[in-house]
Amino acid sequence: MVRAGDFWRFVWANGVTQMGTQVTVVALPLTALLVLDAGAFELGLLSAAEMLAFLLIGLPAGVWVDRARRRPILIWSDVARGVALLSIPVAAWLGVLTLPQLYAVALVLGVGTVFFDVAHMSFLPAIVTKDRLERGNGVLEVTRTASLLAGPGVGGWMVAAFTAPIALLADAVSYLVSALLLSGVRAQESPRRGERRLLRHEVAEGITFVAKERVLRRIAVVGALTMMANSICAVGLPLYLFKELGLGSGLYGLLLSAAAVGSLVGAALVARVTARFGTGRTLYGSAVLATLLYLPALATGPGWRLLIYPVAASLFGMASSIFGIAQLSYRQRITPEHLLGRVNASMRFLMWGAFPLGGLVGGALGEWFGGYAVFAAGVALTGLSHLAVVTSPAIMKAPVPLS
Repeated sequence: MVRAGDFWRFVWANGVTQMGTQVTVVALPLTALLVLDAGAFELGLLSAAEMLAFLLIGLPAGVWVDRARRRPILIWSDVARGVALLSIPVAAWLGVLTLPQLYAVALVLGVGTVFFDVAHMSFLPAIVTKDRLERGNGVLEVTRTASLLAGPGVGGWMVAAFTAPIALLADAVSYLVSALLLSGVRAQESPRRGERRLLRHEVAEGITFVAKERVLRRIAVVGALTMMANSICAVGLPLYLFKELGLGSGLYGLLLSAAAVGSLVGAALVARVTARFGTGRTLYGSAVLATLLYLPALATGPGWRLLIYPVAASLFGMASSIFGIAQLSYRQRITPEHLLGRVNASMRFLMWGAFPLGGLVGGALGEWFGGYAVFAAGVALTGLSHLAVVTSPAIMKAPVPLS
């Protein structure tokens, strides 16, 4: 690491905001379910609203991130999301909370997340050297995974103790604390200078780079299918586990934390795994494991079968964490700095753009067939999403990381 103090501020900001975000993963849909009596399709709309921004502004965001300094974008994205979330407990306290407000807040969260994520991935190479990207991304993934481990359980407990809208205060505060920490990060940034061309031409450069790079093409397909599956699961998990199986909010939150156990192991191991096997073999092997390890979760049910979900989710989490960090580090290494924002935005658009569709599919399935059908569809698609890489052994020839 070339700037240890700045890097660790960056890490702490990531950890704080990720913890709050995981509380919202539990508290936002439960606000709709418990406070506003939302149905399956309304839950699907809520899930879709948060990710709609990836379709609407996902690609232009990369151009704007490449044109500007990335730290201010990170800070203002945090502030906007924190203020938006604060409106929910205030409205609930005043007795005026509605589903349209939840949709509007979800949309603001999505816009902030688009800009934050693209700038975040593009900012890391400014504070670590390229030969330390796996380690840097691994540390960030550890903080994210720790939040996955603790956040849903904390969120479920807060919903039970204080109500779902009040639990959302935790995420609002986390965004504001993250903005404060990021304001202290100093890094040498070099936004693109020179004549600015038409927006569509600059957007096309990012898409073209992804389309021509054989590994990134496959990874984009994996990401799109995974995000669609995650969106279906965002509808299916509360419908099946919370409503149909009758779990309490605390136990429901703990089950959502299960994948974080394996993800934490994967994040800790990824630097050593890529150093030992190389980026290509790491990508291929982790994709194979991710495909095989999650499908048993389809057998999740009442009684002892409830244990199947956390075991399968944890094993899948380990494999997918290694895959995710390896592919991000590969992308950051091979992409020219002046294109990094647009390439990250293109990948994010291609991956996360499928999320709203998954929410709508999950909502429709829930209305027609019930919670288990949505849960099963999400689990099956999650497990099969890595086939785009599994069916291309040539990916094992991707270059090894710099040492």
